[in-house]
Amino acid sequence: MLFLFFDPTILWILPGILLALMAQGYVTSQFAKYSRVMTASGISAKDAALGILQDAGLSHVKVEPTPGHLSDHYDPRQKVLRLSEGVYSSPSVAALGIAAHEAGHAIQHGKGYVFLKLRNSIYPVVRLCSSMAIPLLLVSFLLQAVSLTHLALWMYGFAILFQLITLPVEFDASRRAVRILSDKGYLTASETTQAKAVLRAAALTYVSGFVLSLLQLVRLMVLFGGRRRR
Repeated sequence: MLFLFFDPTILWILPGILLALMAQGYVTSQFAKYSRVMTASGISAKDAALGILQDAGLSHVKVEPTPGHLSDHYDPRQKVLRLSEGVYSSPSVAALGIAAHEAGHAIQHGKGYVFLKLRNSIYPVVRLCSSMAIPLLLVSFLLQAVSLTHLALWMYGFAILFQLITLPVEFDASRRAVRILSDKGYLTASETTQAKAVLRAAALTYVSGFVLSLLQLVRLMVLFGGRRRR
């Protein structure tokens, strides 16, 4: 089974790995850069998020701090927007951009945005597929069970479909965030451009993750998909 780790096809996913590393480094550098730029309004990310939610008729959505670095997210089940330690109380351009982005997800949820609804509806199945695909693939190899191989590849592909659906969800949330920050006067024109840079960098991490997973699927299909029952 050593070929799983040393097979030359591992080189196929190196571009995806490099892209993912570059994207992660880029978002970290952009966040660090614009975390040092304070907004003219002086409003904190928490208060900006609360204002955006209230304007959208979502005053029931809570805004809470959460541990970690860039761990910001919106929880649709509990209807809570959680902002990381470096964002929650900060009045920086980066912090407001991220807070508005997460508020954008809450607005998507409130309006029934189709891609978000689709992503949320398939998430339980995707979580199962993600956890079982690779172990099932290894079992199918040991047992030489072609049907299990095909099932595992389909499961892995379904998990990648989830990543694909996530892309328009993230792009739309950023688009909403930039428009609201500008229209409601949370950011000046120049600050809005800077917030765009942060959100664009964050979006690249999702794109690179999808590309890497897609390359890995192609590799697995070549390694396992062509086998026939003896």
